[in-house]
Amino acid sequence: MPDILALSRIILVLPIMALTRSDDIDNALYYAAALFALAAFTDFLDGYLARRTTGGTVLGAFLDTTADKILVTGVLLALVSIDLVSIWPAAIIIFREFAVMALRGVVAVRGRIIPPSTWGKIKTFAQFAALFLAFLRLEDPWGPWFLDQWVMLIAVIATVGSAWGYLAAFWHTVRSEPATTKA
Repeated sequence: MPDILALSRIILVLPIMALTRSDDIDNALYYAAALFALAAFTDFLDGYLARRTTGGTVLGAFLDTTADKILVTGVLLALVSIDLVSIWPAAIIIFREFAVMALRGVVAVRGRIIPPSTWGKIKTFAQFAALFLAFLRLEDPWGPWFLDQWVMLIAVIATVGSAWGYLAAFWHTVRSEPATTKA
């Protein structure tokens, strides 16, 4: 079931992006926000089910992290395209996603896995909250920024913090020689 939940997040990205860019549908951003909330909920449900059952599968773990990256990247790009998210936080978040994905790949080649961290969970929650609030942007700013922009700042800080945590924890694995296999 968790594999299906990860696939559902991937599938939901295209309608969310299409609704975000739609000028033809009344309240399209609200529909996009609702679909995004559903996709985010499947992520939390996916993690809950994995912890309650066998702890998940290698395929499930790969699909879960990949689905999250596709969801966040796709939604960020859609929101940047309509000026609801600045390019800078989007670039930092997308760069981190690819950097950590590369780190996971290198660590996997070395025969290890990178388990989810507390920073990673905080990062995911903050990103999901910031993106959801960007769809529903409030009319009045809170000082120089809107509420969603303040939450995006928190998401960027958590994003950098989680990347730093993963790099610090696994840099020794990256620098080590890969295990050789006998032919």
